[in-house]
Amino acid sequence: MSPSPDAPDLDRRIAAAVDDLLDARAAGATICPSEAARRVAGDDGDWRALMDPVRAVVGNLVGRGEVEVTQGGEVVDLATARGPIRVRRTR
Repeated sequence: MSPSPDAPDLDRRIAAAVDDLLDARAAGATICPSEAARRVAGDDGDWRALMDPVRAVVGNLVGRGEVEVTQGGEVVDLATARGPIRVRRTR
Protein backbone atom coordinates (compact mmCIF):
# COMPACT_ATOMS: atom_id res chain seq x y z
CA MET A 1 0.00 0.00 0.00
CA SER A 2 1.48 3.36 -0.97
CA PRO A 3 1.51 6.35 1.37
CA SER A 4 -1.28 8.84 1.05
CA PRO A 5 -0.57 12.06 -0.85
CA ASP A 6 -0.85 13.88 2.49
CA ALA A 7 2.01 11.89 4.05
CA PRO A 8 4.78 14.43 3.29
CA ASP A 9 2.65 17.25 4.71
CA LEU A 10 1.84 15.18 7.78
CA ASP A 11 5.52 14.39 8.28
CA ARG A 12 6.40 18.10 8.06
CA ARG A 13 3.68 18.97 10.57
CA ILE A 14 4.89 16.29 12.97
CA ALA A 15 8.53 17.40 12.65
CA ALA A 16 7.48 21.01 13.25
CA ALA A 17 5.47 19.97 16.33
CA VAL A 18 8.44 18.05 17.75
CA ASP A 19 10.71 21.04 17.08
CA ASP A 20 8.28 23.54 18.63
CA LEU A 21 7.72 21.41 21.71
CA LEU A 22 11.45 20.95 22.27
CA ASP A 23 12.06 24.67 21.74
CA ALA A 24 9.57 25.39 24.53
CA ARG A 25 11.49 23.16 26.97
CA ALA A 26 14.69 23.80 28.87
CA ALA A 27 17.90 22.54 27.30
CA GLY A 28 18.16 18.79 27.81
CA ALA A 29 14.47 18.38 28.62
CA THR A 30 12.38 15.74 26.88
CA ILE A 31 8.96 15.46 25.32
CA CYS A 32 6.63 12.52 24.98
CA PRO A 33 5.85 11.61 21.37
CA SER A 34 2.15 11.74 22.27
CA GLU A 35 2.53 15.50 22.83
CA ALA A 36 3.46 15.93 19.16
CA ALA A 37 0.61 13.64 18.10
CA ARG A 38 -1.87 15.65 20.17
CA ARG A 39 -0.61 18.94 18.75
CA VAL A 40 -0.94 17.73 15.15
CA ALA A 41 -4.33 16.09 15.73
CA GLY A 42 -5.84 19.20 17.28
CA ASP A 43 -8.50 19.35 19.96
CA ASP A 44 -10.92 16.91 18.36
CA GLY A 45 -8.49 14.72 16.44
CA ASP A 46 -7.57 11.09 17.00
CA TRP A 47 -4.00 11.58 18.23
CA ARG A 48 -3.54 7.86 18.88
CA ALA A 49 -3.79 7.19 15.14
CA LEU A 50 -0.76 9.46 14.70
CA MET A 51 1.57 7.61 17.06
CA ASP A 52 3.13 5.38 14.37
CA PRO A 53 3.75 8.35 12.03
CA VAL A 54 5.22 10.31 14.97
CA ARG A 55 7.61 7.47 15.78
CA ALA A 56 8.62 7.29 12.11
CA VAL A 57 9.33 11.03 11.97
CA VAL A 58 11.26 10.83 15.25
CA GLY A 59 13.27 7.99 13.70
CA ASN A 60 14.13 10.24 10.76
CA LEU A 61 15.15 13.04 13.13
CA VAL A 62 17.35 10.57 15.03
CA GLY A 63 18.94 9.52 11.73
CA ARG A 64 19.76 13.15 10.96
CA GLY A 65 21.31 13.58 14.40
CA GLU A 66 18.77 16.18 15.54
CA VAL A 67 17.18 14.27 18.43
CA GLU A 68 17.74 11.19 20.53
CA VAL A 69 15.31 8.77 22.11
CA THR A 70 15.51 7.89 25.78
CA GLN A 71 14.00 5.49 28.27
CA GLY A 72 14.71 6.00 31.94
CA GLY A 73 17.07 8.83 31.03
CA GLU A 74 19.29 6.57 28.92
CA VAL A 75 19.62 6.86 25.14
CA VAL A 76 18.06 3.86 23.39
CA ASP A 77 17.68 2.61 19.84
CA LEU A 78 14.19 3.53 18.66
CA ALA A 79 14.04 0.44 16.46
CA THR A 80 14.36 -1.88 19.44
CA ALA A 81 12.79 0.25 22.19
CA ARG A 82 9.62 -1.18 23.69
CA GLY A 83 7.27 0.79 25.86
CA PRO A 84 7.20 4.50 26.59
CA ILE A 85 9.95 6.65 25.13
CA ARG A 86 10.98 10.29 25.44
CA VAL A 87 12.59 12.56 22.84
CA ARG A 88 15.22 15.24 23.41
CA ARG A 89 17.65 17.29 21.38
CA THR A 90 20.92 15.52 20.72
CA ARG A 91 23.52 16.42 23.31
